[in-house]
Amino acid sequence: MSDTNIPEIGLGTWQNDDPQQCADTVQTALELGYRHVDTAHFYENESAVGDGIAAADVDRDDIVVASKVHAQKMGLDYDGVIEGAEASCDRLGVEYLDILYVHWPVLEYDAEETLAAFERLQETGLIDQIGLSNYTIELLSEAKEVLGEFPFVHQGEMHPLLHRDDAVDHAQEHDYWFVAYSPLARGDVFDVAEVKEVAEKHDASPAQVSLAWCLSKENVRVIPKATSEPHLRDNLAATDLELDAEDIEKIDGIERERRYVERDDSPWLVD
Repeated sequence: MSDTNIPEIGLGTWQNDDPQQCADTVQTALELGYRHVDTAHFYENESAVGDGIAAADVDRDDIVVASKVHAQKMGLDYDGVIEGAEASCDRLGVEYLDILYVHWPVLEYDAEETLAAFERLQETGLIDQIGLSNYTIELLSEAKEVLGEFPFVHQGEMHPLLHRDDAVDHAQEHDYWFVAYSPLARGDVFDVAEVKEVAEKHDASPAQVSLAWCLSKENVRVIPKATSEPHLRDNLAATDLELDAEDIEKIDGIERERRYVERDDSPWLVD
């Protein structure tokens, strides 16, 4: 695995689209100890995220800053990817991105053309690592044929109601990171009996249990959303929660499944 590390818990910023709130959230998170901030061109909050990074009393080089290029924004053709990455850096106020993702491999996405642009961005130093998001195993394998290796990181939905064993197993087998978004199932984990039982056992919150369960899987990192300082603190404390084998087995045994990002939600998504 690359020497570049991804902190266990990062800050997700999807739907944090109030500029002042977003900037304040990012600044607070960084000053609490977060060192990974995830955004995207599609979120339309990169400028606010950048304001928060600039305002925080934290060295830029200590932060993993990740963004994503989207087919419906700058495009996924070669020039669109290059222009999209440059625009993201400008909006964020940074000289480089630690990770740039293909947000979704859809519409005009062509693995050879899109990923050639990513490799060029890496060569020029505008991005450090190549990330892919919302890929199937088949599309990951196609990307590997183009890149010569699997990506540094693959991002996808994962939580106690969507285990994603296939994606996690693949990341472990090929030694790359899997970053889980929506690790709290948009708050629904708070009402999952198995999660609540483990939380009561450890005098922890259901959010902490859900995050700790994700992190119990090798090669997995999480980017929960939060805006208030209490929730930011609560999520970050999940790194101190150690689940035992019985706890993990209980959550692993949840048979109910719910995916929150479905292809039917938007015609440009993939399963």
